[in-house]
Amino acid sequence: MRFRKPSVHKLPVIGVLRLKSPAEIWYKPALSVVVASAVPNLLLYSLDRLDLVMYTMAGSLCALYGHNLPYARRAHTVLRVILGMAAGFAVALVAASVTGSTAVLIAVGALLAAVQKIFCDATRIGPPGNVIFAFVTSAALFAPQEIGQVPGHMALMLAAGAFSWLVTAGPVLWHREGPERLATARALDAAAVYAAEPDARTRHAAASAIHAAWQSLLAAGRPTPVRRELERLVVHAERALATTAADGRLSGADPGELHRWATATRARGPVPAPPPAPGTVEQLFGIDAERAGQRMRRGRREARRRLLRALGPGSPVLPVAFRTLIGCALAGYVSSALGVGHPYWALVTAASVYQPNLTLSWSRALQRTVGNLLGVLVFAAVIPLARVSPLALVLCVLFFNFAAEALITRNYWLGSVAVTPMALLILEFGGFQPAGELIADRALDTLVGVGVGFLAAVAVTNRRASGRVERALAAAGEARDRAERAVADPTADALTLETARRRLTASLVELREAGDVAAGEWWQRALPEEELLAAEQAGHRTLAATAQRQGLTTLPPANGAV
Repeated sequence: MRFRKPSVHKLPVIGVLRLKSPAEIWYKPALSVVVASAVPNLLLYSLDRLDLVMYTMAGSLCALYGHNLPYARRAHTVLRVILGMAAGFAVALVAASVTGSTAVLIAVGALLAAVQKIFCDATRIGPPGNVIFAFVTSAALFAPQEIGQVPGHMALMLAAGAFSWLVTAGPVLWHREGPERLATARALDAAAVYAAEPDARTRHAAASAIHAAWQSLLAAGRPTPVRRELERLVVHAERALATTAADGRLSGADPGELHRWATATRARGPVPAPPPAPGTVEQLFGIDAERAGQRMRRGRREARRRLLRALGPGSPVLPVAFRTLIGCALAGYVSSALGVGHPYWALVTAASVYQPNLTLSWSRALQRTVGNLLGVLVFAAVIPLARVSPLALVLCVLFFNFAAEALITRNYWLGSVAVTPMALLILEFGGFQPAGELIADRALDTLVGVGVGFLAAVAVTNRRASGRVERALAAAGEARDRAERAVADPTADALTLETARRRLTASLVELREAGDVAAGEWWQRALPEEELLAAEQAGHRTLAATAQRQGLTTLPPANGAV
């Protein structure tokens, strides 16, 4: 077996700043955070207490989370975000009230950033991840504070957080199955792309999208007529993925029809009702039983077990968290040593750099640098307008709040162009400061945070990325063996076959993700690339055989198509 083991990967430059198509639902987090911020901000404006905006903003920014999740799951996720934000915010406010030592505050900020990184990565809480937590708590650490003010400020944060929860969960009242419809449409589109151009890349994209669609439907709560139709559509997407004719094209899968179903599913009208896929039973291969089983397993005890596994020996989460701790602390201390008045900016910049591997961290560092430096120029142009009146300042912050979420899906650097002036304008609520000093401090902190943060990422190795690949290979092999035994067992029922197939799909998605993360990491063991490829090919052959046994297809897969 041949291994590829470069000590250092080439770091990308061309393409890192290239703009992408906007995310499909970019406007939802953008509008949500504007609504969640506008109500408390305007209320404080009417009371002439804009100096309290920082505390309500801590809760308002929780509205950025959970927009890809079904509403039942979203409600729990955003609640966890609010509670996690409140815990970090309370620690920051208490620390700010009991000590004025910059060195101590930087240490507390770095420790909080590392814990928040663990929390977001271990629970896979989703975008925008730990950066918002670090931004809020680091700013609170350096805000003037008295211990007697902490309860009132925490009450403001929690009140704004509760309103954010209502904003993010509220659309369930008029578009109950919206997230599930979107996930199903993405699965249909990905399957259509694979049907038109079958290769390893499109196959993995389709498998990931179909797995995400099933996870969305299973997490959505009790089945409704609309969700039943969505389940049938996902079965058709699976059929397109699993059915491969000898000539390399997909039998019975019309890419145009799959795209039309996806378009209709995204709309607010009736869900398409195609004929049942061949062999589909009324229970859709036991999805009701699987849903009931997942509900039984989704208790607090199981959630704790999953979290402990994510943090146990060999976890790839811990080295990245250690990078965050070291990098944020060093960035803050270097910034303070240089005499910058806002060292927490360097800390937050360093926290934003750390991604799943070193190559992605480099890309984020470059994007952050470009975005922040352009952002301070935007701030210089906008500050005269923002200082016309307090209302103008509120409206400018709301505008940049919306612009940041509208642009960040095109490329992170473009979103940072809006985030930077927003963060600087928030300081204006506590009193005007010299604009030139703010611009110089933010530019210097950006360079310090990016430079020191990335150097810390290089110094703190993550050899556990290879261990994750090994575990994913073992899990994929076990799932494939289980599926093959189910296919060979003439007495296996529909639920057994479907459960085995979905577990194999999930293991292949995890295997590809683990391989991609490890491929961009430095200073680690060689990756068994041939073994990875062979495991993926064998896994997809078994998926096709399982689908054939279930009746999704009557044609065996072609060897060349996997």
